[in-house]
Amino acid sequence: MTTVTLGSTGITVNKNGFGALPVQRISKEDGAALLKKAYEGGITFFDTARAYSDSEEKIGMGLSDVRDRIYIATKTMSTTAEGFWKDLETSLSLLKTSYVDIYQFHNPAFCPKPGDGTGLYEAMIQAKGQGKIRHIGITNHRLAVAMEAVESGLYETLQFPFCYLATDKEIALVDACREHNMGFIAMKSLSGGLITNAAAAYAFADQYDNVLPIWGIQKQSELDEFLGFIRHPAAMTPQLRELIDKDRKALSGSFCRGCGYCMPCPAGIEINTCARMSLLLRRSPSDSHLSAKGQEKMRKIKDCLHCNKCMSHCPYGLDTPKLLARNLKDYEEVLAGKVMTADNF
Repeated sequence: MTTVTLGSTGITVNKNGFGALPVQRISKEDGAALLKKAYEGGITFFDTARAYSDSEEKIGMGLSDVRDRIYIATKTMSTTAEGFWKDLETSLSLLKTSYVDIYQFHNPAFCPKPGDGTGLYEAMIQAKGQGKIRHIGITNHRLAVAMEAVESGLYETLQFPFCYLATDKEIALVDACREHNMGFIAMKSLSGGLITNAAAAYAFADQYDNVLPIWGIQKQSELDEFLGFIRHPAAMTPQLRELIDKDRKALSGSFCRGCGYCMPCPAGIEINTCARMSLLLRRSPSDSHLSAKGQEKMRKIKDCLHCNKCMSHCPYGLDTPKLLARNLKDYEEVLAGKVMTADNF
């Protein structure tokens, strides 16, 4: 079993965290049961957020009886101290706990600091003093904000997208966290479903001793695969290296990571799905993509107002309207039978 310690927090767990965003898509009973099976299989780190609808409630339902044997990280998107306290108290109630192991600012557009006028960091310190949180963390999709948080010395953990599609800049961020004894929690380790080989994803993350990947899990089959890595960690092989190199070439350049920070769209377009539909059809096709509902969703792209709000909110600087138009064109070619999905797309 491979373990990782999250910097100065001292939290040491096996290299398989449970990303609880997807469990909001299944029933409360199924979600709670899946979380309990994850714990029974050896997973002890669970990441959620106040913004993930009923995810926290399901963790409370499924894991409250083993609270002292697990670590829970959750998040607040609040931009005010008043909202911070409301979110924290709600999270504690739903999680059925008196404390959170890591409380994180959820993708703020800036790095909260003492004296910045928001009162956010001061609230974190006060909550820690009260024992309601044990460690202070931050999540982000913006490299500049993330690096500022690392260099500030104010945070014990950083959660940031990291997978084998990472650039040199993102690898440098991981290295910076190690140098500052700051825990690195890797979200989007499967790049929002675009990476389909879990062994390759795990083997890549395993090369970084300070990185804890959190896998987004909502099915028993997905859970079983990651539990298998606890017993038998996937090692990097020439075959996996070749697959990674192939994927890096195929997915290089501008592509939507599906983070959803461009939402909501004034025209009602589900941007975080539609802007990467070509890749989804090619890499992980589903009948739902080409269903009547899927077609209706994609044709909403024609209603684009070109207001560019999505562009201004994209942490990756993508030309989202252009990306949407290209995906609609590719999608219509699939429907017309001009191209095929999956490997022959």
